[in-house]
Amino acid sequence: MDETESLNRAIHEEVALFAYDTTWPALFEKERDRLLGLFPDKFLAIEHIGSTAVPGLSAKPIIDILAGVDSISRADDLLEPLCRAKYATSMEYNASLVGRRWLMRWAEGRRTHHLHLMVYGSEEWHRRLDFRNKLRADTELSQRYEKKKRLWAVEFSSDREAYTAAKGDFICEALRGGP
Repeated sequence: MDETESLNRAIHEEVALFAYDTTWPALFEKERDRLLGLFPDKFLAIEHIGSTAVPGLSAKPIIDILAGVDSISRADDLLEPLCRAKYATSMEYNASLVGRRWLMRWAEGRRTHHLHLMVYGSEEWHRRLDFRNKLRADTELSQRYEKKKRLWAVEFSSDREAYTAAKGDFICEALRGGP
């Protein structure tokens, strides 16, 4: 499967949640170590984010990685080398993003990792880590989130953008301290 085909498949992939898998943290660590080995001194920090980073939470089985860089121009400079290192991306999609860049890794016909490049210490950097940390610390919030995600996965099974937007509203409310 070539890059274009993998991106098209990813865009149209159905939303499906899986029970928490205890191997997810190790899969993150393996990829983090691979990235640090391939690109020494390029990342200021690499964090495991998303639902696979929250013990017990069901998730799409895709490891979300937040990689901190010193500038968006550094992120842009890394896109081609990361693509040579088994990632794929859409330059058109990345051109539409403000303050971040996105790549994915895939194997055996499915996505395995999302790599989010952001300026280390930026507001969005902190927002993503704050939400992960809230879910890890608050079992009730994590359970509410999982219940909502299951409903959205059914409602938006073939519309990943709508699924992501629904999660965004929940995340904003949770970070504001809402119900």
